[in-house]
Amino acid sequence: MTEVNANKVGTLTLGEKTFSRLGYGAMQLPGKGVWGPSENPKNAVMVLQRAVELGVNFIDTADAYGPFTSNLLIRDAFAPYKGEYKNVFISTKVGFTRQGPDKWIPVGRPEYLRQEVEMNLRTLGVDSIDLLFLHRIDPKVSVADQIGELAKMQQEGKIKHIGLSQVSINQIQEASKYAKIEAVQNLYNVTNRKDENVLDYCETHQIIFVPWFPLATGALAKPGSVLDGLAKKYQASPSQIALAWLLKRSPVILPIPGTSNLDHLEQNVAATNVKLTDEDVKGINDLK
Repeated sequence: MTEVNANKVGTLTLGEKTFSRLGYGAMQLPGKGVWGPSENPKNAVMVLQRAVELGVNFIDTADAYGPFTSNLLIRDAFAPYKGEYKNVFISTKVGFTRQGPDKWIPVGRPEYLRQEVEMNLRTLGVDSIDLLFLHRIDPKVSVADQIGELAKMQQEGKIKHIGLSQVSINQIQEASKYAKIEAVQNLYNVTNRKDENVLDYCETHQIIFVPWFPLATGALAKPGSVLDGLAKKYQASPSQIALAWLLKRSPVILPIPGTSNLDHLEQNVAATNVKLTDEDVKGINDLK
């Protein structure tokens, strides 16, 4: 039986911590609409712990998931982050308010961002946040004020590394005037490559690129398609092929597929066993 372990796809490093290039996204752990408590908190903790057993030690969350539901589950699963969990790397996000299921409004006022960082520290049970993403740049507040406040908290030791989410190259360059940007989390998958230029920029500047919604295949996985053919070739699912493609696409890519299901988790990690050829990748690249 083929071993399933995320470390097969190599690692990335930020500061003193190294993590597998396949992460885990905690967005699916709260209730419907990313709102309220988990339907099965005990299972959610088991999924998180199983992810680490499978070599996944980059865990992505946000205070807006729940709000705080995912953070509290992560704390339950890993705190005090010792022993087998000492190398768990937590990335979280600030900059969104929540008004109900599937409702998200960006707020980037410095005092609010500071409050969110403090609440992330408390709910995750950590002294410092490994990687803090600005969930969205608030157009009503200057980038200097938003990133400047995060930079202050970085100097205070509350944040180790700073990232941006759903941004353009121009926004990365603007934010870089006020802090070192070490990661970008944008929508990117086999069916949506609008931010290809952002990925290329990140690769050139050695910025980690975290594609969210990485497993989307849509109509590209229909019977007889390239994805369908590759899935049969490798005895895998189209979603596993899509994930394998991301991992092959760039050395700075770190996908974070999320699930609340143990079987799905293992299937996602098993995608690291799929080794696409350059010809396979070209076939996927040519899909429209």
